[in-house]
Amino acid sequence: MPDMTTQAVAHEHGFGATRRRDLWWLGPVATAIGLLAFVVYSTWAAFQGANYEWGSYLSPFYSPLIFGHGEHAWLQLPAGATHPAWFPLSTAFLVLWAPGLFRLTCYYYRKAYYRSIWLDPMACAVGEPRNSYLGERYLPLILQNSHRFFAYLAVLFILLLGYDAVHSYIWLDPATGTHRFGMGLGSIVLTLNPVFLGAYTFGCHSLRHLVGGKKDCFSHSAGGHTRFKLWSAVSVLNRNHQLFAWISLFWVGFTDIYVRFIACSGHDVRFF
Repeated sequence: MPDMTTQAVAHEHGFGATRRRDLWWLGPVATAIGLLAFVVYSTWAAFQGANYEWGSYLSPFYSPLIFGHGEHAWLQLPAGATHPAWFPLSTAFLVLWAPGLFRLTCYYYRKAYYRSIWLDPMACAVGEPRNSYLGERYLPLILQNSHRFFAYLAVLFILLLGYDAVHSYIWLDPATGTHRFGMGLGSIVLTLNPVFLGAYTFGCHSLRHLVGGKKDCFSHSAGGHTRFKLWSAVSVLNRNHQLFAWISLFWVGFTDIYVRFIACSGHDVRFF
């Protein structure tokens, strides 16, 4: 008797052709909506050039604040200016390119947008829009191999966002003119942001390879025991790389939304 399971997923030729009767399209559609929603919102937020800081809170889309106003800015802009005269966009564009390219070239995100946005392939046993396969050996997709370099930059951003999280607990007391320890809901939001981003970043396949994945035998290499411990730790995060990719993507967007909301409303939930 023929295998009915095999028949149900047999490959059909032609774009979108398939014998599958399950809701195979649901995953690609949900993934496309999630990715495009984040791209649209983050692009809009970057163009605003305003409402990205409040008190000790700074949106991760603008961190580090290379040019700006107030205590977060590395270099102060003239009053009323939202960007330097030589740079026509908000300073967020001086920042977002690095984490953006890290995610764009990420091994998980490649699979996600190849299937959901490029529709190539959409799913297993579903017809593809082309008959040939060139892989990532030629332009422009060979540039995906730059992922490892953006991974190193991403680690730097975790440190910067960690600093922002610590800074969110230090508030200027207007009565005394001195800084004091304080905590609001925004402090928790900004603290969780580098935690989730760190879980995603330190579970990166490139970092896993860097700390020990290229070794054939740990016991016969210098510092093998330490390398094995590091590789094992990264591997734990790597097993949930997809989960952390989505959690961190949602939370970094939510963090900007929260900072933007209180910057516009002037109200934060303060604990002390």
